[in-house]
Amino acid sequence: MSPDPLKPTSLETPHRAGPPPGAELGRFVGDPDFMASFARGLSVIRAFSGGTGRRTLGALARTTGLSRAAVRRCLYTLQCLGYVGSDAAGHYVLRPRILALGYAFLSSSTLVAAARPVLDQVGSLLRESCSIATLDGDSIVYVARSSSSRRLMSIDLGVGSRLPAYCTSMGRVLLAGLDDLDLDLYLQRVIAVAHTEKTVTRADELRQLLLRARSEGFAIVDQELEIGLRSIAVPVRDATGRVVAALNVSTHASRVGAAELRSRCLPPLVVAAHELSMLVAT
Repeated sequence: MSPDPLKPTSLETPHRAGPPPGAELGRFVGDPDFMASFARGLSVIRAFSGGTGRRTLGALARTTGLSRAAVRRCLYTLQCLGYVGSDAAGHYVLRPRILALGYAFLSSSTLVAAARPVLDQVGSLLRESCSIATLDGDSIVYVARSSSSRRLMSIDLGVGSRLPAYCTSMGRVLLAGLDDLDLDLYLQRVIAVAHTEKTVTRADELRQLLLRARSEGFAIVDQELEIGLRSIAVPVRDATGRVVAALNVSTHASRVGAAELRSRCLPPLVVAAHELSMLVAT
């Protein structure tokens, strides 16, 4: 039986773990300046992430937690504006025009513009996939990748892809960059799912790993997200010393051991992160 195109894969599930996209709207009830209709539209757009991108009205309502009537109005508006299309079977898809929304961030971000040549340089030097990501809620979001990046996971990662922070090397250094209060709040609310037998899911163990990443200035994650995937990441800081992004190298575990990641890949990553930090600060 072929897989349901509307059902998220095991690796997509963490992106949607916890409250649905529309649930956060309740926090702003009574705020006269909050545009609830606009927020509902953004929730519907976010609900298209993962899978094939084809969604039914019912699937979008379930994913967002919004009523079918509200989702229908959002889809109608987005379709009128050219951001959403539909077919005769009642499936909705995002249209290419939606890329303009993401491009607005990519073209205006100093970090993204500075990262591309640096990622290519590191990727070429190490002959490994190199990426940079930022923290968005409890997930990491890929904002740039080296041109030499190869597909190492069962799902293809590109700019805009999201992964859970707790079991990724970039997520670990980004979480380590949080202050103690924000880190405590994260560990209290995160629902850690075991993707492999190596995934660390206990809050106390995660805390120790994050504190270690904070003190050592890097994090190695060994097959916790997917068997065969091993990676190392370092933080990128702004002029104030705040961690604003993470830079990583990902490899096949059968080809590169954890010790080699530290000895061969860490030094160029540290140099590249320092270079990016200087570029972002200017």
